[in-house]
Amino acid sequence: MKAAYENAEVISIWPQADMSVLNEGRRSPVAMPADLFGPAWPLLVTVAEGVCTAPDYPGMALLASCASLIGGKRRIRPYDTAAWSEPCILWCGAVGDPSSRKSPALDQITAPLRTLEQAKADDHKDALREFQERSEWNKQTRKRWQDEVAEAIKNGLDKPKMPEDAEDPEEPHRRRTLTMDSTPEALGAILQGNPQGVLSFRDELAGWLTSHERYSPGGREFWLEAYGGRPFVIDRKGTKGPISIPFNGVSVLGGIQPAKMADALLSSPDDGLVARFLWAWPDKVPSVRRPREAADLGRLQRAYERLDSLSWAKTAEGANIALTLPLAPPAADLFEAWQADNAAIDQDASALFKSFVGKMDGAVLRLALVGEFISWAFSDDPEPSEVSAYALAAAARFVDDYAKPMSERVYGDAALPAVERHAALLARYIRRYQFKTINLRTLKQSPHKSRLSALRQGDTMRAAAEYLVDAGWLQPAPRREGDTTGRTSLDFAVNPQVLEAE
Repeated sequence: MKAAYENAEVISIWPQADMSVLNEGRRSPVAMPADLFGPAWPLLVTVAEGVCTAPDYPGMALLASCASLIGGKRRIRPYDTAAWSEPCILWCGAVGDPSSRKSPALDQITAPLRTLEQAKADDHKDALREFQERSEWNKQTRKRWQDEVAEAIKNGLDKPKMPEDAEDPEEPHRRRTLTMDSTPEALGAILQGNPQGVLSFRDELAGWLTSHERYSPGGREFWLEAYGGRPFVIDRKGTKGPISIPFNGVSVLGGIQPAKMADALLSSPDDGLVARFLWAWPDKVPSVRRPREAADLGRLQRAYERLDSLSWAKTAEGANIALTLPLAPPAADLFEAWQADNAAIDQDASALFKSFVGKMDGAVLRLALVGEFISWAFSDDPEPSEVSAYALAAAARFVDDYAKPMSERVYGDAALPAVERHAALLARYIRRYQFKTINLRTLKQSPHKSRLSALRQGDTMRAAAEYLVDAGWLQPAPRREGDTTGRTSLDFAVNPQVLEAE
């Protein structure tokens, strides 16, 4: 009998737990290809190691920053036989939890833009002083002319001619390289004085995605146009005339948390605005360690200065226009073949992903243009006159091997039902703190409530727990204190398998 007891099979009361709950069924991240970044890649790796994060975040920041500096000065045309050309504008989103250390990486790559802006501040002070002197001179000239007009009318004399310096001078515009939070009207005024474009840098994209119409009607249309770099006119209230922007070009860079991403993406109208973003969502680097070397941010500064020094092409009348670079003939052949492959993407994909793929023809060209100029800016080579087959191939690989898989990861997560996202959040929390039992009321209190903020509303926590019951993670374990007849506690036992699984 003893031997039979000892050899008896242990029967668990627990079902096999579904561990896929942890990743919410989302696609795994892929490694960012290095070849698009050319000689800048080692710097990006060093920056990433310095803040203990993946190179994806500084990589996206570099693409958006360089695109903003090139801006309206350069375009790219794929075929000599077509009028189609693309501006140098990129929108890049960095997805990650607050602990993913994405913000320090973005900050390091964008910091030289602030230095560029500050370097132009003294020049602006001098120009502003000259404007004020000229403005006062013109004001007095105009007053004298007005007195002459009054005298002529009084004495029946000929109308005196208005002097040229009686008109109000044009106020100088301060050089701006980036903005943090601007309404279309404020940003329009900035673009009017910075015709090459700017970078809109947002630490949190969720608010940006959901606020376009909240304070400024027509804001969404403005941003849709800002991706295309087309001329744009903003009508202002009051006596001021409209703002006319010859190049409405704004590159965008920002971070977003996975917990906020789904609501932000799914609440947006299906107008293609979200599909314009290139996304980075790497896994969090698990350990923090001292960096092996300091990043050479001086080299990054010099590269930005070289991009900022690009000159405009000129019309016959002397007006500034973009210089359009063609694809080199082998690059055009590569692009034609890639376009055919891209058009054959499975049409059964989600609406967001299909919209994203539809934007990739233009994105490949824009990335190739930026990649070509990144290599130039980090070298002493002469300025390129065409976009090479290498740059085009690197851009196509970036889109196929990185941007598309990352967009599937982002859009797949956004399309997931809210209860599954919430269940995954609760499941990860249980594993992190190795809870053997949980109480739902306790989890809504400190210190848990700040860590589970997404589960505090209504029955969200209960629905997540019930989902985990169905997934074999939890079992209800209700109890009452003493002999009372009050409501039972919201206790759940945790399946030991989920605490032990790798």
